Amino acid sequence: MQYVTLNTGERMPQLGFGVYQVPAADTERVVSQAIKTGYRHIDTAQYYRNEAGVGKAIKASGLPREEFFITTKLGTSGYRATKKQIEKALKNLQTDYIDLMLIHWVVSDYLGTWDALTEAYHTGKIRSIGLSNFQPDLIEEIRQHSDVTPAVLQNEMHVLQQQVDTRHYCQEVGIQFESWAPFGEGKQGIFTDPTLTRIGQAYGKTAAQVILRFLMQEGIVAIPKSANADRMVENFAIFDFELSHDDMATIRQMDTGQGLFGWNG
Repeated sequence: MQYVTLNTGERMPQLGFGVYQVPAADTERVVSQAIKTGYRHIDTAQYYRNEAGVGKAIKASGLPREEFFITTKLGTSGYRATKKQIEKALKNLQTDYIDLMLIHWVVSDYLGTWDALTEAYHTGKIRSIGLSNFQPDLIEEIRQHSDVTPAVLQNEMHVLQQQVDTRHYCQEVGIQFESWAPFGEGKQGIFTDPTLTRIGQAYGKTAAQVILRFLMQEGIVAIPKSANADRMVENFAIFDFELSHDDMATIRQMDTGQGLFGWNG
């Protein structure tokens, strides 16, 4: 596994396992399989309604809590509501602390929400705090408002939408960029793309593995999701090869600048 070090000093596994759209009833089983595969970074959210299943799987693994990096995201707005949701997340996940908590999207009172997260960060209930689906203008407002700079920005990012400008901004201010939908949700024929397939054949790898390896070499954290055990293994098997300089340049040229929701990078 490769790691990145956040501006809080915490080490974050660069490859994680996402549980978006995993039904609550299936979450414990799916996450348990992911843990058996080797994943230790699990990404969930209040909105997904499956935090409790993640907590059960981690507990059932019998592994020490410190081996895991748990991310969850909240959609609450305002200081009081966020304080309550933090406590609920801790209970759902059966843990005394959360490694990373993000504001899931731009809520109406994001400054009040950030204040509650900052308080929990200072008390140790959350080791790092950050944002998801934010752009630099609002991130700058939060940075000016608070004594804590977001540790992570989790936005849509894949080879067809590489968020170059936002990633450069993050590098400048010391925020780790993280990709949700690293496969672009499988749209636009990404898994059979001839460029990715050709590159993969040279390394004995699939297009999906090439995509994830590209993100690793770009220094991006990625959280692919799969309920299929074989696919979990495939996604995890990306640390035994390295893309050449030319292949990296070719993939960078695939950027269309258009995301799943019309966001520009």
